[in-house]
Amino acid sequence: MRLAILTGGSRGLGLALCEALAERGYRVMEFSRGAPHAYSVRLDLSSPGDSHRIAATAVASFGNKHIEELLVVSNAGTLDSIGPASRQERAAVLANVNTNFTSAILVLTEIVAHFQDTPCRKVLANISSGAAQRGYAGWSLYCAAKAGMENYVRALALEQQLEPHPFIPINVDPGVIDTEMQALIRSSSAADFPEIERFIKRKEQGALVSPEKVAGAVCHILQLTSLSFGARYEVGDYGA
Repeated sequence: MRLAILTGGSRGLGLALCEALAERGYRVMEFSRGAPHAYSVRLDLSSPGDSHRIAATAVASFGNKHIEELLVVSNAGTLDSIGPASRQERAAVLANVNTNFTSAILVLTEIVAHFQDTPCRKVLANISSGAAQRGYAGWSLYCAAKAGMENYVRALALEQQLEPHPFIPINVDPGVIDTEMQALIRSSSAADFPEIERFIKRKEQGALVSPEKVAGAVCHILQLTSLSFGARYEVGDYGA
């Protein structure tokens, strides 16, 4: 069995990735709050306790089944809520950090622990963002979480190189995609997000890439035989 496990596969890039991987012959398991697919597992990443428990139960369902290849894609993410730190409410801060960071790591922890000794090709990809490498006013939570996830992957990569049956952890920058997240950015205000006009112009100039095209590039990256532990890949270098 060639297995692909993703988070955030109900829409946008995640949905396109689910479809692309299924078309390529992978058995797909997808975690999301919407859970739209027959292979979906309903999971609210803003609730870390539930994320940990549900992910553990789901991956345990594979038991000792023979797996030829395993792809893990940590894709789920949210920009809610956009705005300066001085105006963020506690509940919104917790929901953002839980979704983008805490639950993402909890789910990956369960997957890595369950499949660590499985002797097959295993790739773990964190779908990152340009916000992991530079700050954006109004996106402090998102920037912090994305930067944290990238460094988590780099540290995990060092650990995995010591394992007899390692995962290959990588970061993937998907570029600027024409998704609901971009629509949310454009619907914000200059008071909450000072760079809003630049993002509006990107849409007007046709600079946004379709989720399907980006998904194809991500799949290409996942199949590379020369992947480097902890490396960062940009989809623009692979056809998107």
